[in-house]
This record gives sequence, C-alpha cells and structure tokens, in this order.
Amino acid sequence: MVSKGGQYRPFSDADVQKIHQAVVTLLDKGGIKVFTRTGREYFKRAGASVDDTSGVVRIPRSLLEDAIASAPHSVTLCGRDPRHDIVLEGANVYLGTGGTAINVLDIDTGARRPSTCADVRDMARLVDACDWVHFFLINVYPNDIPDPEHVDLNRFYDAISNTGKHVMGGMYGSRGLREVVDMAEMIAGSPARLRARPFVSFITLIISPFKIDDRYGEFTCYLAERGLPVVVPTEPLGGLTSPVTLAANVVMHTAETLAGVVLTQVVNRGAPVICGSVGSIADMRTLAHLGGSIERAMIHAGCSQMAQHYRLPYYSTAGMTDSKLVDCQAGYESGMGSLLVALSGANFIHDAAGLMEFDLTASYEKVVIDNEILARTHRVLRGIEVTDDTIALDLMLEVGPGGDYLGQEHTVKHMRSEFAPCTISDRERREEWEASGAKDASRRANEEAKRILREHHPLPFDPAILDTLRKKYAHFLG
Repeated sequence: MVSKGGQYRPFSDADVQKIHQAVVTLLDKGGIKVFTRTGREYFKRAGASVDDTSGVVRIPRSLLEDAIASAPHSVTLCGRDPRHDIVLEGANVYLGTGGTAINVLDIDTGARRPSTCADVRDMARLVDACDWVHFFLINVYPNDIPDPEHVDLNRFYDAISNTGKHVMGGMYGSRGLREVVDMAEMIAGSPARLRARPFVSFITLIISPFKIDDRYGEFTCYLAERGLPVVVPTEPLGGLTSPVTLAANVVMHTAETLAGVVLTQVVNRGAPVICGSVGSIADMRTLAHLGGSIERAMIHAGCSQMAQHYRLPYYSTAGMTDSKLVDCQAGYESGMGSLLVALSGANFIHDAAGLMEFDLTASYEKVVIDNEILARTHRVLRGIEVTDDTIALDLMLEVGPGGDYLGQEHTVKHMRSEFAPCTISDRERREEWEASGAKDASRRANEEAKRILREHHPLPFDPAILDTLRKKYAHFLG
C-alpha cells in the first residue's frame, strides 16, 4: 500500500503564487545557459528566444505552461518484479537509496574504503530484502573499474541482477548510456516493452546557477527522444551557487528543474520526466556541502509543495547524515530529514538509506537502520485511523473498569498492523539485553546486514542475456 504525504506544507497559497511568479520571470527574463547544440535547436523550434553566441535560452511563460501541461502528471517506475512498481503522482511517497558514494564502511572491519563492483551488488541485494526501501538508486561507485567509459554498463548490470526493485542511476558517458539502454531493452524483450514497463530510469542534472551543460543536455535529449523516464534535478548550494535564504533556494530549484522539464517536452511532447531537487546549504564556516542539515529537508519540502502545485512527479532527497559513524547524530539527522520530506508528499525520496559523511560514504549497517526509520516514517504518514472498529467503544464498555484487553479478539486483529515493525531497535529489559551480549544498534544492524547478504537471493533473469552481453561488450565484467 502506498503512503500519502502532504501533511507538512511550508508555504501558504500566497507564498506559492509569489514563488511561481519569480520562477516565470527568471526563465523569461534571465533564462538558462544551454551548452548542448541539440538542446538549443529544440528550444528554438519550440519558440524560445535563443542567443547562439552566449547560449542563453529564454523560456516564455506560454512555452513553460505548455510544457507543464504536456509533461505526464503520473510516471510509473517499474520493478522487474511488478510487486515493486511505484507510481509517482500527487502526494504518493516512496523512499530509497542514492548518492553514488565513493566509499563504504567495510561490513567486516568497519573501516572506510573505496567502494567496488562487489559493493554495488551487495548493496542492491541488501535493498532487495529491506521492505521499506522501495527502490535502488545505485548508491556506490565501482572504483575497481579504471576506465570511466566501462562503468555504466557494469554497475547497472550489477544493480539490476541483484534486485527486483526499480533501478535508477546517473550516467558517466554517452557510450555507457546507450549500452545500458541496449541491455535494458534485451532484458525487457524489446524497446517497446521497456517503454511500457521501465524498470530502469536515468538522472541528468541542471547545473546551478542556470546552466544545462553539453553532456547532461545531450543525455536528456537522447532519453526524451526514446521516451524513457529521466529525472532533471538541480543542485544549488545555499550561500555559494544560490542566494543564502531558503526561499530563494526554493525559487532557484524550481526554475532550474522546470527548465529541464521544458527541454524534455520540446524534444518529445509527453516524454516521461520527473522534476527534482538535490541541493543543500553550505557550512558558512568551511563552505562545505552539508547533507544532514534540517534546512536541507525544509528546502526539499518547499520544492515538493511547488511540484504538487504544477502537478508534476517530484524526485527529492532526505535521510542523509554528515556523521562519520553510525551513531546518534546519524540517527537524528536521518530520521528528522526523512520524516519531514515524506510529510511534504515528495514522491521519490532518494538518499534515504545508507548515506553519510557529506554524501561521500555508504554504510551497510545504516541501510538496515534506515529501513527501520522508514518503517516508522510510513507509520506516521498512515496516520491514526478513526472508525467504529478502531475507536472500540463497544469493546471498552464490554470489558469495563479494571478489565484486560490482552486476550481480546480486537487485540489479535490489530496488533500486527497498528504498530511500525521493529527488528533493530532494542526493547528488551536491561538484564535480557546484557545477557544477549549488550549489543548496540550498530552491531545489531551489522549482524542483520550480514544475515541478509548470506541468505537472501534476488529475482534471477534469463542467463542467455548474460551470455549475449559478454559476447557483445568486451568490457562487460558480469
């Protein structure tokens, strides 16, 4: 069952209109610098004002409104297993991994080390077994592949082959993008079948402030032409690449990602596109990017409200921590961020499982702990159901003063569904906890992650595809 957000709305209706008018003015008067020639040509044909010398494209209100109207208001991202399909629309909320961290905390030693292809596979398999992590956005980089041109095909294969959930990722090269699309079409059975049930999707990026670079712009055009889901997020950093105030940051987020939406629609009207935001604030003492700040969550909640205003699917971020350990800071930063952005009704919340240390490191233990945080997040979103059955007035009258509810049928009926599942948190008495080894949450999560990796087997697919990939691509490692 999908959870619904939208309970937290940081802006009044008047605020939304003020932000919208600022967005319209920025895109019409200020414009966006487009480095991709393909993108500029598409914009020009659609009626935008294009300065070929400077590369600045100005998007009139009419073109912006037409693109918002033509972009799908609902995008379904499928799993290889249909049970894991997710529908991005309205205030539907799904949370999962993200980040493409370059390090992991080793599951055996606890030491930080560069991530590898094996970590891509193991992270995907771990996510596959975590009920409350809804998708696998490839969260670690395979540092053991020396040639960046060979990274995309191998990491997407390692991800897809180890989970039945939806797989998303950014791309490092146009060759890799085409190879991944080719592989996905093989697995799906045909290009048409992949478009009908896209079990992979792709991330490009708008560069703040107000730039669509050549590489990401070409990727965006290619994916829009093929009708495959693409996210066009933006990443302003408050105080550095955007104004320092949160309201201005939301305006920039909204304007930049809408420019990406317009690009997809002038390429292919109706192409599946997801607007998005991944920015944050800077630590004004060090100018470092912050992952776990509460202001980051507030910004994304505001962007979520703007996306709902436009009725566009929205890709967001939450659940990160700047801690270097799986400690109490990791818990409160991740928990508060995930809950706040989920309550805003953001559709696709990535980075919400396993990410830490300024988004540079991923942790197996934190994925497991975050799975429990997300279970509690969804319990909050579900709210308190008020019916005659849940109020239980007749039962309370029947049991009466001084009665006992433990053996009642009503208790048996609701006791498993009424409370968030709990597998990592300690709820034992001290004597029992000490007798079982006095383990803290990080150690319990480590043991659970190892158990999953030892016992869990993901959904397989036709081994003939593996043979085909080996014959077709010399750099394929599968």
